[in-house]
Amino acid sequence: MSQQPLRIGIVGAGANTCARHIPGLQVLPDVEIAAVANRTLESSRRVTERFGIPRACGSWQEVVMAADVDAVVIGTWPSLHAEVTCAALALGKHVLCEARMARDLAEARAMLAASRQHPDRVAQLVPSPFTLGVDATIRRFLAEGRLGRLLCVDVTDHGAGFVDYGTPLHWREDRALSGLNIMSLGIWYEALMRWTGTAESVQASGATLVPERRDAQTGDLCPVRVPDWLAVTARLRNGAMAQFSLRKAGGLLPRRECVLTGDEGALRFDGERLWFGSRAQVAEDPVPKRRRPAHRHGWYPGSGEPSLQRVLIPDHEHAEWRVEADFVDAIRTGAPVRLTSFADGVRYMAFTQAVAESLASGRTERVDKGPA
Repeated sequence: MSQQPLRIGIVGAGANTCARHIPGLQVLPDVEIAAVANRTLESSRRVTERFGIPRACGSWQEVVMAADVDAVVIGTWPSLHAEVTCAALALGKHVLCEARMARDLAEARAMLAASRQHPDRVAQLVPSPFTLGVDATIRRFLAEGRLGRLLCVDVTDHGAGFVDYGTPLHWREDRALSGLNIMSLGIWYEALMRWTGTAESVQASGATLVPERRDAQTGDLCPVRVPDWLAVTARLRNGAMAQFSLRKAGGLLPRRECVLTGDEGALRFDGERLWFGSRAQVAEDPVPKRRRPAHRHGWYPGSGEPSLQRVLIPDHEHAEWRVEADFVDAIRTGAPVRLTSFADGVRYMAFTQAVAESLASGRTERVDKGPA
């Protein structure tokens, strides 16, 4: 039986919105995209023509205030997230907001406060996607004690290629647009929160290896105030330590992985697959160390070098991208938002804020616990 269509307005139609959100919404039954506002009316029209959307708007306010819009999907840069979210909620609209949640912790808290003033409206953030397929399995390994006592988590994210000095300033390098968010830091920390909980303190160091880039529109040289090299050490509230090594250009050695090490075993996520090694595996491996070929995955648990075991993810633990469907389900059924709630967004922005404060002070900084 058909139900009343849910009418969506799009504010900000960049790459991810056009690749994921608009197609993901358009395949859902009884969902209509009513209007789009991009940076200019011209670019709004291009999007409406491409996807067959009826109305192009010249400003985000037109979308948010429209009587025929029930919910707003915000795909803008972080600089507009708080303003658009608070306005949409105040007008009774549901909100799905692109990550990162905001420019800083203060804006994130304002968004959470607005959502709590309108508890009958769904407020959801687009989740960190890197680890969706392995999250449940990692949590199970930890809960079953397969790693023993968790000691440390090591995140490495080094981009491909060498520095290109001629590339124009990207919005992620513009603090006015991206705020305190740095490369993939918040994305990885959000994933880590799903497994281990939050951090209590951080010590960070960073550098801007390319201090200036040209504005693509004006040609003017602009200072780059967002680090493109970052090292963070964090103490987690569960007692484990975490390290993040991020750099935009990894040269000949691009790498994206996360390793969780306990006193009895370790898990390695290589960006696609999950691997496991244990203390018992090291002790029982009969092959002398000198006879073992180098392992192509380049990492070994324990003091020996046994081959890592591939972890096969059970179907019931393997999650895929279903952000748009979850948003619509939450509106229609009242199901709670899991990936990702505004409360969790505030928690990852608290970490981002503490990293920025440590970069400025050179000291270890406490991480706000976030909302209860």
